Order: sequence, then C-alpha cells, then structure tokens
Amino acid sequence: MSAAEPPTFLDLPPRGAKPRSAGLTHVLEKGLPFQTLAQLLPAAAPFVDIWKFGWGTAYLDRQLEEKVALLARHQIRTCVGGTLLEVAWLQGKVDDLLSWAASVGFGAVEVSNGAVPMPLREKRRLIALAAERFSVLSEVGSKDPAVQLSAAGWAQEMAGDLEAGATWALAEGRESGTVGLYSPEGRVREDVVAAVIAAVGLRPVIFEAPRKDQQAWFIRRLGPDVSLGNVAPDDILGLEALRLGLRADTIDLRRSRVSLEVEAS
Repeated sequence: MSAAEPPTFLDLPPRGAKPRSAGLTHVLEKGLPFQTLAQLLPAAAPFVDIWKFGWGTAYLDRQLEEKVALLARHQIRTCVGGTLLEVAWLQGKVDDLLSWAASVGFGAVEVSNGAVPMPLREKRRLIALAAERFSVLSEVGSKDPAVQLSAAGWAQEMAGDLEAGATWALAEGRESGTVGLYSPEGRVREDVVAAVIAAVGLRPVIFEAPRKDQQAWFIRRLGPDVSLGNVAPDDILGLEALRLGLRADTIDLRRSRVSLEVEAS
C-alpha cells in the first residue's frame, strides 16, 4: 500500500466520491497564507467540496488568484462570501463584484441579507442574477442575535431562494455557532431544522456548524451525508472522522450498524 492510498480494512459508512451532491463539507477561510493552504490540501482536499473566502477577505488577499487556481486543481469549488456581496449591493457595485469574481475564477457566490436590511425581493433578484454565471449559495438567517426568524419563516425563505435559482440554501450559524440556527449557548434550533427539511428536503441544505458538538448533532440525527458549513480548515479531517464514526461523538453510527448486521444474520 502506497502512502497516498488510505487503508480499507474497517467497515465504514459509504461516502460518495467528488464531485458530491450530498454530504458536502463547506470550509470557511478567514485569511490563510498560500503556503499553509498548499500544505493542507494534499491531506484535506478529498474531504472538501466548497471553499468560502469569508467576509471581505477575498477582496484583500493578494494571493487570491493563486489560491482559487490551486483549489480548482483539487476539485474544490470556491465561493465569494455573502458579506462582500452585501457591501457591494449597498454601494451599487454588484455587477462589478460578479464580473471580478468571474475573472478570478470563482465557481460560486453566496447571496445573503443577514448583515444589511436588504429586501427579500432584492435578494431574490441577486440570486437570479448571480445564477447566470455561478452556483449560488443563498444564506438564510440573521447575523444579529436579536433577530429571530420563525421556523416557518426559515422554510419559506429557503424554498423561495431555491426557486429563484440558488443551488444550495445555507442555514446561518456564523463562525461562532451562536446565532441564527443556534441559541446563544450553541444549541441547535431543532424546530428550524425540521421545518426546513420538510419544506425543501435535505439535499439542497447546508447547515453552518462550526463547532464539533454541532457537527456531531447533525450527523447523529441526519446521517453522515448531511451537508455542513463554516468548517474551520483545521477541522476538515476531524469532521470526516465524525462522519465515518471514527470519533467517540459518533461512534454509535458504527455500533448501530454492527447491531443491525448481527440481527440480520
């Protein structure tokens, strides 16, 4: 067995090969040096599907084009963060931003209205506009902890955003995991999760889950092929281990499977 080939002797949950349509891992970058990214990808790239340049960091990164090209070589779709688009919208520069993103080589754009008071009709217009050139991730939920959208409101907005042309609906949790989809203590709003899945299904939804306990909750409840977002670069392999029942938090996935196999025999 060469060093590049993973072992195969354990019986683990199946995981689809890239490009995946389910079980996506969406990473949030906050400004990694290019060399750090280059060192990380040989080990982490097989487990990453979308790489978001958070906030406005893409606009500031002097090695951005090299990073986007490197990620593309590893079959990782790159995404402009939604806050940058919101700033462009405030300044009347959305067309400029989309043209710039296309010239850099981005494959996806996040459309959100969680930081500025953007009307929903305007968000849908931006989704349709961006979808002409990019895969669109539409973020639902506010970054303001004082703003609480009802579970029905989450479901309705996601359904409408997908109908407007979004490829995926992203459930807001920020990098802290304490707003939007979560209570201030980081507990999952289970009513929101249930309403969203009932309205649009599981496949088009990416749940932002920056914390290990949140990632484990979704995997235990919804299975290894739930799509999770805002994963830190340092946590990529750890999340994949959670998906496969290789950590204590999700080892019951493996135990349950063994029990089923014993009963069947």
